[in-house]
Amino acid sequence: MAQIPTGTEVVTVVVDAMGGDHGPAPIIEGAVQAAKFAKGRYKVILVGDEVAIKTELAQGVGEDKYEEEDLKKYGVEVVHASQAVEMHESPTDALRRKRDSSILVGLRLQKDKKAQAFISTGNTGAVMAASLFELGRLKGVARPAIASFMPTEHGGCIMIDVGANMDCKPHHLLQFAFMGSSYAQYAFDRSNPKVGLLSVGEEKSKGSEIILKTHELLSASKLNFIGNIEGKDILKGTADVVVCDGFIGNIILKFAESVVRMFYGSIKRYINTSILAKLGALLLKPALKRFAQDLDYEEYGGAPLLGVNGVCIICHGRSSAKAIKNAILVATRCVTHRVNGHIQEQLESLNTEEFEK
Repeated sequence: MAQIPTGTEVVTVVVDAMGGDHGPAPIIEGAVQAAKFAKGRYKVILVGDEVAIKTELAQGVGEDKYEEEDLKKYGVEVVHASQAVEMHESPTDALRRKRDSSILVGLRLQKDKKAQAFISTGNTGAVMAASLFELGRLKGVARPAIASFMPTEHGGCIMIDVGANMDCKPHHLLQFAFMGSSYAQYAFDRSNPKVGLLSVGEEKSKGSEIILKTHELLSASKLNFIGNIEGKDILKGTADVVVCDGFIGNIILKFAESVVRMFYGSIKRYINTSILAKLGALLLKPALKRFAQDLDYEEYGGAPLLGVNGVCIICHGRSSAKAIKNAILVATRCVTHRVNGHIQEQLESLNTEEFEK
């Protein structure tokens, strides 16, 4: 789980309260938990239907009820947005018609320097499109990419991209590698992160033409490139950063999530097969609990959209309060550890125009 950020800077994080699959309740609960945990180190702005948010707070969040004075004490503010983008809506159509949506209002707060980060569990396409429209791209970034944390045998890795870009050119993948390396190094304290290129074989001659060219570019870069890796190497922790296009990355991410659910379901079924299995499970309970924690995506917060000129964290639509709290912690680390600044510095060494010729 992300730790509370260090330093003296007070970070303000905007949280879209209207985008989740389960309504605003778990989002609000997670935001309040994070604000209480921070003890003044950062502030939270909840954006959405003001009446609905304040009604939820007054009725009770978790075991507590909150009034205006409580919110001020914990550094929680509410900003009204009259509209919300639904999951089924076309991102471009929704953003054009709903200029007062919680997504756009929240991102404008960051654009206007009233906040340093934005978090949403809403329509991923709308969040990406709105981030590009309101925040723009970092100088030199051809395409922003989503970086997701995945648990491994050695503590976890960053996979990039996991859904923002379906078709990529070699220089896009090269930039993803630089952005993912900066994120792993400065947000997760990975010194000189190992970068692996996802392919169908470890040999540099394996893969599509795009992979072959990307391998050349990465080999010539200043990154700690360890070569091609295969799908079996991801969970081994062979690389700290796994580079792929968004089509492949999203498939792997969703598959990994389904494997975890299947694993939990199978264990429960086997435990109930006999009294000995139940006794064994009781003895293994502490170890199983730690293992489950390692596999729980909620422990790692959301996935940042790297390459935009700001901090934008995309979360699961079904995120719980714990997931929202941890997403806020990830967002504040991105700000206090200057992840975007380091990405910018890394990309200055790349001649993107040369690649695009």
